[in-house]
Amino acid sequence: MKNNLLGKIIGKRNIAVMIALLTATLTMAGCSVDSLTGEETSIETEAEGDANQAENQDSGSNNKAENMSTDGAPAGPGGATSGSSYTNNGTATTGLLDTSDMFSDRDLEQEADLTNAEYITLTSGEDVTISAEGVYVISGTATDTSIIVEADSAKVQLVLDGVSITNTDFPAIYVKEADKVFVTTTDSENILKVTGSFTTDGDENTDAVIYSKDDIVLNGVGTLTIESTANGISGKDDIKFTGGTYVINVSEDAVEAKDSIRISDGSFTITSGKDGFHSENSDDLTLGFVYISGGNLTIDADGDGIQATTVLMIDGGTIDINAAECLEGTFIQINGGDITLYGTDDGINASSKSTSYDVVIEINGGNLSIEMASGDTDALDANGSLIVNGGNIDITAQFAFDYDTNAEFNGGTITVNGEEVTDITESMTFGGMGGGFGGGNGGPGGKGGFQGNGDASSGEFSGEFPGEPPEGFNGEAPSGDFPGEPPEGFNGEAPSGEMPSGQAPSGDFQNGQGGPGNKTGN
Repeated sequence: MKNNLLGKIIGKRNIAVMIALLTATLTMAGCSVDSLTGEETSIETEAEGDANQAENQDSGSNNKAENMSTDGAPAGPGGATSGSSYTNNGTATTGLLDTSDMFSDRDLEQEADLTNAEYITLTSGEDVTISAEGVYVISGTATDTSIIVEADSAKVQLVLDGVSITNTDFPAIYVKEADKVFVTTTDSENILKVTGSFTTDGDENTDAVIYSKDDIVLNGVGTLTIESTANGISGKDDIKFTGGTYVINVSEDAVEAKDSIRISDGSFTITSGKDGFHSENSDDLTLGFVYISGGNLTIDADGDGIQATTVLMIDGGTIDINAAECLEGTFIQINGGDITLYGTDDGINASSKSTSYDVVIEINGGNLSIEMASGDTDALDANGSLIVNGGNIDITAQFAFDYDTNAEFNGGTITVNGEEVTDITESMTFGGMGGGFGGGNGGPGGKGGFQGNGDASSGEFSGEFPGEPPEGFNGEAPSGDFPGEPPEGFNGEAPSGEMPSGQAPSGDFQNGQGGPGNKTGN
């Protein structure tokens, strides 16, 4: 269309030129040119209109191309506009989750109304069964004792006032049936333990110190310590924390919920053999989210610090995580908070665990400090999109960014290994942690490189290994064939000549600051 219009324009402009020449000729001959000049004006106007049409159509085509993906779908995850929050249906939103009713007024109350409370003292070997709505104040030390709630659709509040329960194989608190259960601590120390292998309750795998089949809220002004050979707190619906102090030391997940984990406040010290907080619902892929708006969380986990099947949304709080993968979910949105992460795999990882949301890491605010162990690790790893709209991000890592589709840096500050960056480049690395000669990924002098005093042009190496050299190493470069085809023109000899400055680099490269390296693989 554009070429046809341009051809038409050029043709008409040629006609206009011819008319102008003819007009001049007729003028010299004394002929009237009124009709001809009128035709000229008409043709020029039509030509200019066609030119504008061509320009507008070209601009429209470019705009359409910019806003469409290769398969004709709106560009960007979920079709959302650049720099906005992406959802499963492409709607731009300030907050990914609706937080207006995350917590009820009663959820947020840290002290129970004891006006009509019932008081219970624990006895070893005897279970306590609660079957009616009400407030129950529980105290005492006992072994092999469970507090069982079986109250149909009632709301039950368990007030722990100096409770110590040590069980061998069954939960200390077991919610079989209720509308909602509150576990509230008074200004007291409370300890719940399971020391052996958990047994089942029929088909129910009751493998947590606090095990709930319905909604459960934990709050209060006291301390609750949980120790377990499996999970700490397990809920089949929602688990909410709105206050209290929690010390959790477990072999598996510290806190796991099927529908959601919601934290508005509280102090957490967690040591976990698997995940710190884990929310997963394999039956409904719109659920299994984690929402944090406050609190102080310290997590040391062998698996993930915090994992959500769908959304992991952080609006506030102080979070300190040491884990393999610190934050993981399908869509991770950080709007605030002070977050410190140390990861041995990924600092923040967005991967497809649910088809209900796009795979995105979106950072809109907060202060993030991310430090990664050496090796094939990524500070920000999105198996989809990586969007930074705000916040302060300080990264210490060999590989700062890894993303599969697109990256946007629209606001905030990002510092990588002490250097502020102005854009996001996939697998960006800033020296120091890669390998040098014989060392792996990265520039000269990275960790794992040799001390660089050899003569590269001669194919010999006269430097020293950081430790003992490999058995049989004679100081010469390896011989033999390349694993694949050698580069075109390569004759089997090391490059000759001098460095641009005329001299080879001097000094030791062992554990020095290497140059930028490139990551291969994910």
